[in-house]
Amino acid sequence: MAAAPAVVVLIDHRDPRWLRSASALLAAAHRLARDHGWDVHTAWVGHDHGHGHDHGPGGELGAAVQHVVDVEGADPHLASTVSAALEAVVAALDATGPARLVLLPSTFEGREVAARLAAATGAGVVVGASSVTVEEDDDGGSGHVVAQKSVLAGSWHTRCAVTSELAIVALDTGAAGSADGASLPQDTPSAAVAPVVHHHRAPRPAGAAVEVLSRSPRPAGDRPALAEADVVVVGGRGTGGDFSGVEDLADALGGAVGATRVATDEGWAPRALQVGQTGVTISPRLYVGAGVSGAVHHRGGMAASGTVVAINTDPDAPIFEHADIAVVADATTLLPALAEEVRARRSRETG
Repeated sequence: MAAAPAVVVLIDHRDPRWLRSASALLAAAHRLARDHGWDVHTAWVGHDHGHGHDHGPGGELGAAVQHVVDVEGADPHLASTVSAALEAVVAALDATGPARLVLLPSTFEGREVAARLAAATGAGVVVGASSVTVEEDDDGGSGHVVAQKSVLAGSWHTRCAVTSELAIVALDTGAAGSADGASLPQDTPSAAVAPVVHHHRAPRPAGAAVEVLSRSPRPAGDRPALAEADVVVVGGRGTGGDFSGVEDLADALGGAVGATRVATDEGWAPRALQVGQTGVTISPRLYVGAGVSGAVHHRGGMAASGTVVAINTDPDAPIFEHADIAVVADATTLLPALAEEVRARRSRETG
């Protein structure tokens, strides 16, 4: 009996946890598997010994087969190393047989892995997709993978059909999860029946040519990661460089701090906090823009936000056209008052 077509999902992790993108990617994979009779495989960068993550999260998230890939010289605690992630997916593809689709998170690293994987396999690739489906051929064939994505800062919505046998799609997991996309179908396979297949891979010449001499982890703060936060408070030119109110409100809401390109160019915030087409793409449930004008390149990075609150002294600011709540006010004055009110209400609720 021929093996069922497979969808392979790259699980991005920072041990001892996997990132939120894993559940959204697995949910998308299982919807396709349920509708088209596919198998779901996960690829996980790890080590073939008792690390506690040998089995990966795939079983818990309903994978049929889990591929734990030990890449020589790779840090098993960090799956975003591009060379290691690439080898993990290639190992899984070699073992699955007729793979039809590879799903990755549309992060900086995920998009690079997608491009390098496409070059290595000759597959068609789509990055920044908001959803993925399979459309059957009129002649009764196996159909094409079709990815939906917005372009030109959300001005257009496109459908990209991949005509190659293997499709590679880097999915914007926040957009996919905005409509219960992170919820697994009820009929996903049990973790108890998900076999684990271990692989050992040598790095490719390009990866082996780089030697890591030392690593200094960025100090972890109490705020959630920008790309994964449910609440993000973004400061722009209107803050005048004073991010104290932005940080105060973010801490009161339990959210992350972001910045526009102008704010990072001016040195008011680290480049890692830049939200936009050339920065981080976010999809929080609540976005608060403080002194943000709403330039098209910034909107391209936050268009998938749930509720958008915009604060600006200019009543004609472009961001107001995309806001659910528009407040014409000085952000530097309003933000501390909002933070104080949030803390007061939470204190009353818990008291």
